[in-house]
Amino acid sequence: MRQLEALQIHINGESKEFANNISLLAVITLLELPVQRIAVELNKEVVRRVEWERTFLKDGDRLEIVHFVGGGSR
Repeated sequence: MRQLEALQIHINGESKEFANNISLLAVITLLELPVQRIAVELNKEVVRRVEWERTFLKDGDRLEIVHFVGGGSR
């Protein structure tokens, strides 16, 4: 039986390895990112939060993840 290879995914310029057949939501969960405070771009296309669970990653995909930061002046 052939063993499945891992995927190489680039996240904010850093290469990381994940199991095959992994969703974007699973990656975000594994990275322990605050779901309500991030935006995600996959291969230069913004992915809406409602699509994260059904968006499966492929070897070589590039993710850019941006954290929203609150604050400001009074």
